[in-house]
Amino acid sequence: MPSVNRRAPKILKEYGEAQAELIGKAVVLTDGKAGTIEYVWLDELHGLRISIKGHDGRWPVSTIKITEN
Repeated sequence: MPSVNRRAPKILKEYGEAQAELIGKAVVLTDGKAGTIEYVWLDELHGLRISIKGHDGRWPVSTIKITEN
């Protein structure tokens, strides 16, 4: 169990950093939808999922292209 206790905080730290890096970024989805990232979730099947302001749904982070540097 000690290794799990060491890994869990690392996972949460990385998730927090991903949220800080992604929220507010302009993106384009592979299906042509565009906007800014509003929320980031952890999904056990897809990893990170995002929602885009003004569009219903949650998409895997692998389906986006960040348009800002």
